[in-house]
Amino acid sequence: MAVLKGGWMQVIKFIVTLFLLLLTLVAPRAYGARLKDIADIEGVRGNQLYGFGLVVGLNGTGDGKTPVMTRSLANFLEHLGVRVSPEDLKVKNVAAVMVTATMDPFVRGGSKLDITLSSIGDATSLVGGVLLLTHLKGVDGETYALAQGPISVGGYTVGQGQDVSTKNHPTVGKVTAGATVEKDISFDLFRKGVVRIVLKEHDFTTVVTAVDKINDFLRQKDLPLATALDSRAIEVPIYKQLLKDESEVIKFISLLEQLEVVEDRPARIVVNERTGTIVVGDTVRISRVALAHGNLNIAVSANQEVSQPTAPLAGTTEVVQNQELGITEDEGKMGTLGGEVTLSELVRGLNALGATPRDLISIFLALKEAGALHGELEIM
Repeated sequence: MAVLKGGWMQVIKFIVTLFLLLLTLVAPRAYGARLKDIADIEGVRGNQLYGFGLVVGLNGTGDGKTPVMTRSLANFLEHLGVRVSPEDLKVKNVAAVMVTATMDPFVRGGSKLDITLSSIGDATSLVGGVLLLTHLKGVDGETYALAQGPISVGGYTVGQGQDVSTKNHPTVGKVTAGATVEKDISFDLFRKGVVRIVLKEHDFTTVVTAVDKINDFLRQKDLPLATALDSRAIEVPIYKQLLKDESEVIKFISLLEQLEVVEDRPARIVVNERTGTIVVGDTVRISRVALAHGNLNIAVSANQEVSQPTAPLAGTTEVVQNQELGITEDEGKMGTLGGEVTLSELVRGLNALGATPRDLISIFLALKEAGALHGELEIM
């Protein structure tokens, strides 16, 4: 009897195990993202640089006689020992440009930066031009990089008179690795003895999930636990022993970045009316509603007819314009939509209405107005 009882227990355990396994297979899997993909380390950021420069070597597509260009060119030539009055300059092979670049975090002297040049004068094209030595400054007015080099423009302008062909934007160009860093931006990442992790999208649920994930990792190493400061920032204390060796701190941050966190994304629909693009998040829900959608099409056509008199001296020839007005309405089928459904079922329901992306924009606006759309509707 005991053997039989033990056998039934084995059968019951097998059934329970099989049931739990089926639940894990049927239940939707929540995919996580690495912490480094959804958050940044406070203080690790780029810095914008800017400067004013001159582009030479253009084939008659420069600024010509503009005050900004002529004065700048005269000052540049005077710096080289050549004195000339700005009023005497009329050079179509030179263009005044603004030079911008982003200085990545922790770059050192001698590092190369990509730069972007934008014409600020009357130049029609920067094709074939070369940027003269330009100082790139930060917001504090200090020079952090020097830029110079031949310009690459992904476009052109050719033609003469009214016959002109233009591709892309020939008044904007780039110089790959065209700037050299001359001064570092000093920043002590660990001076406060903590690391602050800042989420790219603020969300209380996500920040709590991230803190729990981080603390699970810290408990394994018997380290101080992290705390959430608000819906975006997390503060992680750095163990005092780690501060003695910065390489160990770097390794510690690297391990934190690899932790997978399930992000709680907001229910959002993004609509681009210009292109007809619609992106629906998987957390969007629509209350069960009955919906019909039909388009009203109005077309006006006009044609001209010549009225010719039948006999001499019977009248004058006149041009008569005839207009025709046509109004048609697409058939709108009433259908049910929404409820506790998945995203794929929601998409199938909208497609069953025969709605185009342009129609869906109107449908989503109407659902939002009716209070049936549970989510944020963002129109670009």
